[in-house]
Amino acid sequence: MTSVAFPDIRITAGLIDDGHGRLLLVRKRGTRWFMQAGGKIETGESARSALCRELHEEIGVTLEEGEARHLGCYRAVAANETGMMVQAELFHLRLAGTPTIGSEIEEAIWVAHDAAGGLPLAPLTRDHVLPLARALPLAKALPLARAL
Repeated sequence: MTSVAFPDIRITAGLIDDGHGRLLLVRKRGTRWFMQAGGKIETGESARSALCRELHEEIGVTLEEGEARHLGCYRAVAANETGMMVQAELFHLRLAGTPTIGSEIEEAIWVAHDAAGGLPLAPLTRDHVLPLARALPLAKALPLARAL
């Protein structure tokens, strides 16, 4: 039996919570899957720089130094690109305020960890982000990023 290797898309994504057990999930325009805000890392760009750019474009969040903690690199089937995998540099940040939806995003919702599993989730979110989110201590102090 032969296994097929799918090419990777390098992305960065934010596991964004509000410090009260809710996650911010987004759904990109024309898709059905909820996922983290974030996107492709451009050539020559660091994962952190890409995260700052993507969060600003997608949900109007400006990150300051120290407001996002790197959680690691995770791999999953791409939700919106057939035959592809995502290799995601995942960052955790806590957000104060309401995000402003950018042109690429159709919907942004705050959802309790327990309720998130009932939504159509991207594989990265379902297989990696939700388990990580449930394990994060709510009381751990993180600087609050602010929506514009």
